[in-house]
Amino acid sequence: MTGYDSIASFKKGFKNPVPLVVNLTALRAFIFPTVLTLGFVSISLLDPIQQNIRLLLSFLGTGVVLLVWCALLFLFARIRNRTFKLKIVLRSQHYLQSLAQGTVLLYWGWYWGDVYDSAYLIASQVVFAYVFDMLLSWGRRDAYTLGFGPVPVILSINLFLWFRPDWFYLQFLLVAVGFSAKELIRWNKDGQSVHIFNPSSFALAVFSIGLLLTGMSDITRGQEIAVTQFYPPHMYAVLFLVSLPGQLLFGVATMTMSAVVSAYLFGIIFFLVTGTYFFFDSYIPIAIFLGMHLLFTDPSTAPKTELGRIFFGILYGLSSVILYDLLSRAGLPAFYDKLLQVPVLNLSINLIDRIARSKQLNVFNPERIGRLMTKHQRNFAYVSIWGLVFLSLSITQGVGDKHPGQWLPFWQQACSSQMEHIETGSSDNEGVRPSACGYLTQLQSMFCYRGSGWACNELGVLQVSRESNPIEATFAFEDGCELGFEVACQNLPKVKDGMAELERSAPLLDDYPIILRGSKGPIEYQNSLELYNLACKQGWPDTCE
Repeated sequence: MTGYDSIASFKKGFKNPVPLVVNLTALRAFIFPTVLTLGFVSISLLDPIQQNIRLLLSFLGTGVVLLVWCALLFLFARIRNRTFKLKIVLRSQHYLQSLAQGTVLLYWGWYWGDVYDSAYLIASQVVFAYVFDMLLSWGRRDAYTLGFGPVPVILSINLFLWFRPDWFYLQFLLVAVGFSAKELIRWNKDGQSVHIFNPSSFALAVFSIGLLLTGMSDITRGQEIAVTQFYPPHMYAVLFLVSLPGQLLFGVATMTMSAVVSAYLFGIIFFLVTGTYFFFDSYIPIAIFLGMHLLFTDPSTAPKTELGRIFFGILYGLSSVILYDLLSRAGLPAFYDKLLQVPVLNLSINLIDRIARSKQLNVFNPERIGRLMTKHQRNFAYVSIWGLVFLSLSITQGVGDKHPGQWLPFWQQACSSQMEHIETGSSDNEGVRPSACGYLTQLQSMFCYRGSGWACNELGVLQVSRESNPIEATFAFEDGCELGFEVACQNLPKVKDGMAELERSAPLLDDYPIILRGSKGPIEYQNSLELYNLACKQGWPDTCE
């Protein structure tokens, strides 16, 4: 027997649609998860999975667990003569989030092919999420709500953390933890039982802590994800645009805007005090900017008051700064800086709302200004203000592709200034964070690894002059010499003989495609005029004629 509310009623409403309800016997109910599980297992027939035994076992083992779970629930349901309901609800926040996240993945993947290569793994997580969520719900009650809900959770997770194929069973466990938290960890909010944590951010935070404690971050691709998300051109603008529909409909623009502005202002103050950039190549790294738009902004786990949402955004922005600094100082991977704090912020929303409603802060409440407006009018006003702020940041390179911290000439000058401070005994700009020379060394090492003989030679000179490390310098000069940079060949016997005066030279044309890319993806054009023009814009000496 099946029954349902009228389809006309199902189509009504946008934010709170009336569900289409289907009554199912136990047999019919468990056909759905069984078929989906078999589809999940069939993904293991793909060649990339067949060629990796550990990845294959991850799929087969997970499939067996789901089938056994499904069979046990079905048997207990038949014994107890249970019937089930399938509620079909297409909530706008779910498919709008999915559309925004999917657009980011597609655009990012166009410039970093590993995203497209991993599409089958993302799809497998979506199927797994539906089966797990369905079985967990029917194990606890008779109704399951079917919609787009699992999709944005999976896409959100895959925007921030992937486990490598040999460890991919942990990816399924990560998904399971997120949906378990949504189902089991709840509280009463405005008279309703709702989940406390955003499921994707909770799972990401839990696994981030586990990876940090075990020192096993290298079994994930988290660092690659954080770096390559800046490869596409105008990525900041893309994130801004794809998030606009959700901000207009659900009123989260103030959260994003306050998070971005607070982190940016900190970056400006840091630059004015130290002369260098806190995040080195940007005021707000693209991965943190992504978190400010598509991770912590879930309206279901955010404060309800507008002033509370502003506080919520400020806390996220400043906590990202603090976590980045703490992780960097501890020698730990810093890409967790946008993940660890979200569950703590979710737990604090009632406290934040109470503070926001206090009489002392009433004068700052933006809702007082917009009382004559409808909710949608206020949302439009907030998004308009945020649009002006983003435009201003883009024009001034507060966000965008041309931040000076990407380019080597800035750090060469900053390192020279720091060396002068050290030689003169000045303590200015010291002790705040790793030095400009330290970051310049990292850049030269990276460019040397990518095949720039000039960068290898510069790295060797830095290692002798700054670190007094002739052994490492020898390796750098050897690499530069093998890459055909003649000056590195000349420096090699000098450093072996302990000579202090080493030769330096301008980059060769072959070096420019490597050293001019900054934090972006590979430079596609190789024309000498275009390369020199780009070098001139970045401030390289003797390239503008």
